[in-house]
Amino acid sequence: MSGIKALKIGDLVLQRPVIQGGMGVGISLHKLAGAVAASGGMGLISTAQIGFREPDFKTNFVEANLRAIRREMQKAREIAPKGAIGFNIMVATKHYDLWVKEAIKSGADAIVSGAGLPVRLPEYAQAAYEEMKAGIADAKENCEEFCKQAVKKVKLAPIVSSAKSAQVICRLWDRKYKQVPDFVVVEGPLAGGHLGFSREELAEYGADTKDVPNTYNQEAYDKEVRSIMEVVKTYEEKYQKHIPVVTAGGIYTHEYVKHQFELGAEGVQVATRFVTTEECDAPDAYKQAYINAKKEDIVITQSPVGMPGRAILNPFLQQIKDGVRPAIKTCFQCLEHCDIKTIPYCITKALVNAAEGDEDNALLFCGSNAYRAEKIEKVDDVMKELVGEL
Repeated sequence: MSGIKALKIGDLVLQRPVIQGGMGVGISLHKLAGAVAASGGMGLISTAQIGFREPDFKTNFVEANLRAIRREMQKAREIAPKGAIGFNIMVATKHYDLWVKEAIKSGADAIVSGAGLPVRLPEYAQAAYEEMKAGIADAKENCEEFCKQAVKKVKLAPIVSSAKSAQVICRLWDRKYKQVPDFVVVEGPLAGGHLGFSREELAEYGADTKDVPNTYNQEAYDKEVRSIMEVVKTYEEKYQKHIPVVTAGGIYTHEYVKHQFELGAEGVQVATRFVTTEECDAPDAYKQAYINAKKEDIVITQSPVGMPGRAILNPFLQQIKDGVRPAIKTCFQCLEHCDIKTIPYCITKALVNAAEGDEDNALLFCGSNAYRAEKIEKVDDVMKELVGEL
């Protein structure tokens, strides 16, 4: 495998050191996560409005989402009974604590969390363990699996984009919970969806598309990645615990993966490359939008989450750029900080449209290399290519 070794996260081993990035709404669910896990990597199910297909989603969205978390994990496990399957959970969402606890109770191997700093993630994980232990006596049909999960320690990983954010999260977890991350995901400015950078920072790295073509400064961000690794190393030494660093953002081919390992990464997180696979949960129209996209169609937009995001310029996004505001008929209470009176559009509605194949009225998040997609592939072939087996 071109010298690329298995990724070891404590007692969890990924024979192919690839984590499939979480994509919501409805893009990375059980089919994609299960396929990646079965191929020796880690599959991540996105909890972002995961229950959007439930009949009571608009009226009872909390229960709909909790129900879907359980179901998607169960179906993913059927695909990869012994594979590594986790959840991507956005800090910016309402009821973040509920999604974390339900993910753990459902049998997650890992939780990867970004779109804000997951400062209370260890607390919510501990609460889930306590709730499970308290409920063991009442467990009936699934007592054996329930008891196993009650004592299992789920791997926790924050997503960071700078040495400063890595220092903040490690210091907070150290001081408040006497623990450190099990692994750290470093997401760069070429990633898809919500980005942990301001527009000014994106411009500094040459990763914005507002006024000039993408002139990405790889060397500048590589320097930041090394700084993050130094922060992590400090806490490794303090806790005498190995904390693997996994890099993400714009990683599309084996050459990209090799570069990350040369930097010192022990794994990569890849999302966009998996969209155009047979197993991806996205509808065919979504996949075709990636295949049809040209480089100039990949743009930075401002999300109602309050962060810049990378997406494909389509009729919907052009409408938003022109200042036309779609009518918002229902509030799905998806974001912790959202003012329905001032947001440019409802992000849940836009992302659900994408997941349902209404691409002209959808927000099509993507990474910087989405335009490179030319065909529909199989997950296992993508995995082999990424790690250098093809």
